Amino acid sequence: MLHIRFRTVDGTPVSAGCFEQLLGLLAQFTPVIEALPPDAALADVRGALRYFDRDATGIAELVRLRALAWHGVRCTIGIGANPLLARMAAQGAAPGEIRAVPEGAPAVAAFLDRRPVSALHGVGPATARALCAYGLDSVGRVAAAPPATLQRILGARTGRIVYERARGIDPTPVTPNAAARSMGAEHRFVHDELDPARRRRALLSLADGLGARMRASGQVARALTLTVRYADRSTTTRTRRLDGPTAHGPALTEAAYALHAALGLQRARVRSVALRAEDLCRAEHAARQLTFDPSDDKAHRIEAAVDRARARFGTASVRPAATLGQAGRTPPPPGPKPLGRGVNRP
Repeated sequence: MLHIRFRTVDGTPVSAGCFEQLLGLLAQFTPVIEALPPDAALADVRGALRYFDRDATGIAELVRLRALAWHGVRCTIGIGANPLLARMAAQGAAPGEIRAVPEGAPAVAAFLDRRPVSALHGVGPATARALCAYGLDSVGRVAAAPPATLQRILGARTGRIVYERARGIDPTPVTPNAAARSMGAEHRFVHDELDPARRRRALLSLADGLGARMRASGQVARALTLTVRYADRSTTTRTRRLDGPTAHGPALTEAAYALHAALGLQRARVRSVALRAEDLCRAEHAARQLTFDPSDDKAHRIEAAVDRARARFGTASVRPAATLGQAGRTPPPPGPKPLGRGVNRP
């Protein structure tokens, strides 16, 4: 298995159009490709080894060379016997490097032994904290623990999965053209944040970024989930169904603001906020409610222009103005803006 991460030569993410071209490049080697938008992919090359008379490392070198020569894109590639090992190999590789996990149970155990348990794919912060509380802070210690112990700590299903992955076992197949069911982003504050204005600015930035990523991958969300992590490491999670499937930035921002306001965090010390777009579907399969409001069409045209600018000049080239405001200044909620002093009404 190959896990490939794509980056331009200057280190910026690839555009949606370039990503589709890179998937086409991979299709020259194998039809078993799972796209991981916006900038990664899994490829099962077992059927290509004999055809190209190369091992997996040789095929990875061909992919890297052609991506750089034809598209100006640098590939970081991890190679493993299954998707888990390929992902972890790519995580530890330097930009543009090819790293392979040696075959054989002893070599796999040595590769995983001293890695933190959070490095295992599918082990989130809550699961990692539960394991660390019992001294199981490395993959090697988790692999050495009895399966029954892990099942008592994490539950039957999760404990079994974590035990298998700690031993390098991952039966998950590479699913061609599998669409992601959710997409998320998180903002961690430098210090525990008391100011709701700064939290709103973070939510605005997250919603804007999520919308751009969904539009780039041709997907829309039907629901939005907000997760707030506090100074004492506790969390609050709330989900809201959207009025309709959308990847429109202002609609996502409005939903994020509403979720944040409903929590009533007047004096809470917030360590991080995260947004997750849930129940994704293809944009062409979703209906959009037409309106007679010209400002709605204008907002969508502006958003399309912003996407084109980001595709050409980078994702950081255009950002919401409110995210660049002065500290303590609250981003205005979506909707009509009040006229300031000295502004003449029409």
